[in-house]
Amino acid sequence: MNNKGCSHIPCELFHWITFLTQALPLRSIATFIELLMGAMLTHSGFVTDCYLTINMQRHWTSYYKWLQQGKWSWLALARQFLRLVLRVTKPKAIYLAIDDTLTLRASKQAPASQIHHQHGNKPNLAKYVRGQCWVSLAIVVKNAAGKAVSLPILSRLMPSSGNTGKLVAGMTLIRAIHSLLNAHNTVRVLVDSWYMRGKFIKAMNLRGYHVIGQARYDTRLYEQPEEVLVKKRGRPRKYGSKFTAEKVEKLPAQVAELYLYGKKQLVRYRSATLKARLLDGQLVKAVWSQLQNDDGTWKTPCLILSTDYALNAEQIIEAYGLRWPIEPMFHELKQAWGMKEAWQQTRQVLHRWVHITMVGFGLTQLLSCISNPKVAQLCNHSPWRRGNPITAGQIRKGLLYIFRHVEVRAWWNPKCKKFEPPNRQNCSSYNQAA
Repeated sequence: MNNKGCSHIPCELFHWITFLTQALPLRSIATFIELLMGAMLTHSGFVTDCYLTINMQRHWTSYYKWLQQGKWSWLALARQFLRLVLRVTKPKAIYLAIDDTLTLRASKQAPASQIHHQHGNKPNLAKYVRGQCWVSLAIVVKNAAGKAVSLPILSRLMPSSGNTGKLVAGMTLIRAIHSLLNAHNTVRVLVDSWYMRGKFIKAMNLRGYHVIGQARYDTRLYEQPEEVLVKKRGRPRKYGSKFTAEKVEKLPAQVAELYLYGKKQLVRYRSATLKARLLDGQLVKAVWSQLQNDDGTWKTPCLILSTDYALNAEQIIEAYGLRWPIEPMFHELKQAWGMKEAWQQTRQVLHRWVHITMVGFGLTQLLSCISNPKVAQLCNHSPWRRGNPITAGQIRKGLLYIFRHVEVRAWWNPKCKKFEPPNRQNCSSYNQAA
């Protein structure tokens, strides 16, 4: 067995995988660990590539059979991964991002394959493309360098028939993990303009969550009605005067330097606390913000609404900026972790395999969020890279150098139910954590 360098693996990784195995039946754990490690180390989304990456101990058909007929739940695995993230990061405020993405398909036989409008406006693609639409839920955390990263929690493949829309799918994802979120923590859901609908926002508010997102610039907003000192006939006014574009221009403009989208940028903004018609008169904090171009001009203003109107304008702009890491997360999952090549014949099996891939990506991303010298050692394999940045991709390369052709199944100890290296004495911190 090739165990070269196993003492350089962060001990947290063994503890985390042991924690994840608690969501699976005992007889499925060894197979799950092999597929998880294979998905973590390969660039493509094929099960056969995972089979070739590490030294699998069963016939290759056994892994397909386990994915198709195994008695385990991908939803329970995703919920267990969320418990792990909350234990490791211990966030004071929980930021959840919801967005959708397309994986292109050429075959009509792929599950839920249909024609979609390519709203990304990519020049190398047609306006309408065939593919699978995924609605994903991610949690936004800070890595060791203080940069915001998104960890995938749940994804749902939109069916090709029926009345289930992306709004319903987003609410379903939140309902699946609602019981795991601490009631004492502030939960803020970050969405783009597609999900800023009254039905979705009201559903989040009923669960005690705040919503921050970009809305249509022509969203109807109203001032609060004047207080009536003398009671008159009829019901009191619900809305004040309409907040028009002329009134927005009269608001005092402020300029601040904020850290947004990976760099410091100048932002000019105006803000007001108003009533939103789409929420039946609920008070929201409206922020009209503009980013500065490189030539000193200002970009087109955008409207950001927050149901948490206790936040000031700068906090709302920074909070909405935390939604952006879900876009590079989609890019990495599809291009570097093989989500675009993931192929299974049924929706259920495809959900199972995609979530194993997401957990593999999430573990490497979570390793970049902890302070451990061994994580930096894993990334110290490319001397030509300046500074040896600690990223999920660099961590995967370091793990691949160690785990290539290793009998990972032998690292699972069914007696004490722990995933641990053979030279356990070199990893005393793991024993303490376990």
